[in-house]
Amino acid sequence: MFGKKKQQPQIDAAQLELIEAAQKRIKQKKRLYAHFVLFLIGCVLIIVANTVLGIGENFTIAGINWFVYAILIWLFLFLYHLFNVFVTHKFMGKAWEKQQLEKLVAKQQTRIDALKEGFRKEETLKAKSEVFNEVQTPKNSNGNKATELTIIVAAAENNAIGLGNKLIWHLSDDLKRFKALTSGHHIIMGRKTFESFPKPLPNRTHVVITRQKDYQAPSGVIVVHSLEDAIDASKTDKQPFIIGGGQIYKQALAQNLVDKIELTRVHESFEADAFFPEINMALWEETNNVFNKKNADHQHEFSFLTYQRK
Repeated sequence: MFGKKKQQPQIDAAQLELIEAAQKRIKQKKRLYAHFVLFLIGCVLIIVANTVLGIGENFTIAGINWFVYAILIWLFLFLYHLFNVFVTHKFMGKAWEKQQLEKLVAKQQTRIDALKEGFRKEETLKAKSEVFNEVQTPKNSNGNKATELTIIVAAAENNAIGLGNKLIWHLSDDLKRFKALTSGHHIIMGRKTFESFPKPLPNRTHVVITRQKDYQAPSGVIVVHSLEDAIDASKTDKQPFIIGGGQIYKQALAQNLVDKIELTRVHESFEADAFFPEINMALWEETNNVFNKKNADHQHEFSFLTYQRK
């Protein structure tokens, strides 16, 4: 009836894309068919022009009439057109281009995500270090740090520090030095290092780091679950010591939490399953070096080294 609008067919975007693609393929095949018809007619006309009308009948190339070359060139163009329509377009058409583009975009996004994750980790470590330096280590009235966190360790030339949760060597002077430096202070360590002691060391406050939430330790031993918490538990001590093991050393140095290193360097290499990290000499300055020869009480030569952060 009058006044009613004619209903328009509803076609979604996907259907429209399929219709346009089909129409494009029809046009491509029509052009190829026209090319084939023109090729056949053209070949006949060229042959007639040469053999019947005598056009260029005496013109040859390498003893072959010119029209043969003309037909071969046109045949090559036709075969190229055929290949492009039925092979190249099928395997390297718009769908192929889109797929390749998506792959490249996905690879690029993966690289971007990896870079972002690296930046996040770096910023997290930097933030933790800054928080520790600004909050956990208050300064005295002279503006100097009130707490000097020190690593104490005995390591071989290959940085070996232990095997099977035990010391590799026995150096009595090193043990005496360890006792003299750490007595009266907090000593921070991992659970395995603590369990390597027959009993808690006298005249020292033990701070043990473990992931075990219900870890039972003797009375007087402080149990924490992170290095940051261990440092916080030792902030009343002017010089707490980190005494091991390898992972605790590595974490403390990586986060720039340490002010000083007291190192006993044993001048040999040993088989081990625990190692001290390599000291970055761009960040540390050697301030003391005392060499000790091998003797009846010491099977190896060793040096007492002190490093101060630059």
